[in-house]
Parts: sequence; C-alpha cells; structure tokens
Amino acid sequence: MTNVETGKLGEVLAEKFLKKSGYKILERNYRNKVGEIDIIAREGDCIVFVEVKTRQSDSFGMPFEAVNAAKRRKIKGTALMYMKTFKTEPMVRFDVISVMIDGQNNQIQHIKDAINEG
Repeated sequence: MTNVETGKLGEVLAEKFLKKSGYKILERNYRNKVGEIDIIAREGDCIVFVEVKTRQSDSFGMPFEAVNAAKRRKIKGTALMYMKTFKTEPMVRFDVISVMIDGQNNQIQHIKDAINEG
C-alpha cells in the first residue's frame, strides 16, 4: 500500500470512528489558501478540526507524533479561515486521530484537544 493509500484508508477509518462516536461530519479534506484539514466535525455545540495521521508500523514513531509545531500552526490558520468564511464562532477544538494499520488489527487513538494554544 502506498503512503497516499494508507493516508486515505486512515481518514476513512477515522471518519467511521467519529460517526460511531456521535460526531456529525461537516467536511472531509477541507482546503483553503492556508492549508488543509482532514476532517471537520461537530460534537454538540463544538466544531472539531481533526488531523488524521496513519502509519503501517511504529518504526518512525507513533502517528500522532508527526503533528509538529509547523503542522499545528498550519491547522490553526486553516481553521481560522474556515471560521471566518463560514462565520462560525462556536466553541472549537483541535483533535488528532492516530491510526495504526496492521493487517486486520487497525488501532485508532483519538486525542481530544491535542493541539493547544501556543
């Protein structure tokens, strides 16, 4: 499986996980001039911007460890433009979903509020 295929599978699995957990999916692969957000969802009154990281092994660390400071800034900037464009001012949260694909045993870890201010 290529890296692109792995990433797409991870996003599909993350979306299914969120739906089963009661989230409403608003956007997938949302793009604007600042960047891209993998999933934008709603949990109650909160808009949740979700970065999905997927790996087939932990040889290079756990998937969520790939969300570095530069990536966090880009996600926040993209989210800010989304909120301005769609005039949304509700509570927001930045989550990371880590997907480890290992044959039939896919592991999903949902880290809420993973991208804090700063």
